[in-house]
Amino acid sequence: MNLEALTDDDVDLSHHGDAEVGDGLRDFAVNVRGATPPAWLADRIRDSIAHLAAYPDPAPARRAVARRHGRAPDEVLLTAGAAEAFVLLARVLEPRRAVVVHPQFTEPEAALRAAGHPVERVLLGKDFAFDPAAIPADADLVVIGNPTNPTSVLHPAAALASLARPGRTVVIDEAFMDCVPGEPESLAGRLPTGFVVVRSLTKTWGLAGLRAGYLLTAPDLVTRLAEAQPLWAVSTPALVAIEACSSPEAVAEAGAWAVAMGAERDRLAAELTRRGLYVVPGASASFLCLRVPDALGIRALLRQRGFAVRRGDTFPGLGSDWLRIAVRDRDANDELLEALGDLGI
Repeated sequence: MNLEALTDDDVDLSHHGDAEVGDGLRDFAVNVRGATPPAWLADRIRDSIAHLAAYPDPAPARRAVARRHGRAPDEVLLTAGAAEAFVLLARVLEPRRAVVVHPQFTEPEAALRAAGHPVERVLLGKDFAFDPAAIPADADLVVIGNPTNPTSVLHPAAALASLARPGRTVVIDEAFMDCVPGEPESLAGRLPTGFVVVRSLTKTWGLAGLRAGYLLTAPDLVTRLAEAQPLWAVSTPALVAIEACSSPEAVAEAGAWAVAMGAERDRLAAELTRRGLYVVPGASASFLCLRVPDALGIRALLRQRGFAVRRGDTFPGLGSDWLRIAVRDRDANDELLEALGDLGI
């Protein structure tokens, strides 16, 4: 791993998977589970429309999230998706030395830069494993994903917890943690001193258009972040979804999906590896990161065949030979494999 000072706009931090999708394209670019939300959740969201004349009441959803993670309600802040959480943190925190561990979701760095904070990058090395020793001792803000987008790597909770220092804030983006059966490496229930855990309901429940997420941290920081948040930032339908998806029954349903998705992900990874591609090992989320010679050219050829995949060169620490592929169902994945085969892959 190495440390990189940010001096210019060397990558497009604002590029996200939805920009890859177009009419008639099979979507392997966006990391949102297909065929969601399920009918029971869609029904609850639909029923919430009857209550839109009243201002949103976040209390029930906040209590549900707290119960789901074994936290106190005053350690929970509900947000309009994980992206709002990163913006609020950038606005409220005043880091002297902010470090973002890459490759990872680019929105945290973009939010910090937009708020006027200088940013340094720690670039992960072989197989994108994380070594806490790579973080500068005087860094007072550290941001890392777990499991990380786009690499799908799951970092050990002990390694992340070891980052705790007096005066340091550590932000863990766990937007894809519910892809991991049992969530053994999650810090949401442990929450070491100085840590912020950011979660999203967008991915597993197919709610990107609803904007539903939350963060967990110490009550004093929750208060400061809430003061920077617009009033009624989370809509009534989103609050209903947050409460519903935090129930024991929903957590169990998500866990069962994670097991099935993981088996198909591993099958897809094995097939790509058999074809001679480097697939980042130990994938734990709902996508794979792979190195392909002339990845941008392959991406363009796949688009001609009706498939959208995510380019990797807009993630710091990757480059023009990288792609990210979302895991779909077996039939859809086989169609993508067939298209790659037509390209000699």
